Amino acid sequence: MGTHTLPHPIWSEKELTSVKITHKEPEGFVDKAAYSAVKMLRFGFDVFSGFKLGKRNERKWLMRICFLETVAGVPGMVAAMTRHLHSLRRLRRDYGWIHTLLEEAENERMHLMTAMQLKKPSLVFRLSVVFAQGVFVTMFSAGYLISPTFCHRFVGYLEEEAVKTYTKCLEDIDNGPMTHWKTHPAPELAVRYWQLAPDSTMRDVILAIRADEAHHRTVNHTLASLKEDDYNPYKPGK
Repeated sequence: MGTHTLPHPIWSEKELTSVKITHKEPEGFVDKAAYSAVKMLRFGFDVFSGFKLGKRNERKWLMRICFLETVAGVPGMVAAMTRHLHSLRRLRRDYGWIHTLLEEAENERMHLMTAMQLKKPSLVFRLSVVFAQGVFVTMFSAGYLISPTFCHRFVGYLEEEAVKTYTKCLEDIDNGPMTHWKTHPAPELAVRYWQLAPDSTMRDVILAIRADEAHHRTVNHTLASLKEDDYNPYKPGK
């Protein structure tokens, strides 16, 4: 795994360590609706998963990462498929959006595959993923047909939350219950995909994932501000 992948950013040390928590203030009804939806989704997931109850540990972190990434891999694929079908049906070009959206979907899936190297999911977890994915795919597909702007803004705000989540994970690695990830070897899959040093650790992996999420945050907020027939400013792998 990790050898047959789309071009994607490979982060420098400076880029990995310079990621900041940012927030785009909502402007207008669509932005406010997207932001409210993300906040409600996060609150519901925090309650349902029990993440904030008791002490955080590796089991809780892996469960959270795995579940979130099974959902995070949906928007890019749905948006790419929708634009692909629109291009075929309308006999028009896509203006370069499809590749970026597919790369985002694959990137989120690689986050999941990396976490799966450390966690063997239970039957209950698998059933929860099937249910959540079915609901989210249906709702996001309908939403993208109605308002791509809402959906990209929604993903932009979702990625803002993802950056917060992985920043908290790094804090737990540096000064909390996850200090063993400072020395835990990075899975071979992660080393290949992000072109990490052979002696990289799980902390290096989390840094790379956080940088990916920050990139998706910027990309989706940008796409949300463009018209559907504007050119995508992001080249393959950038």
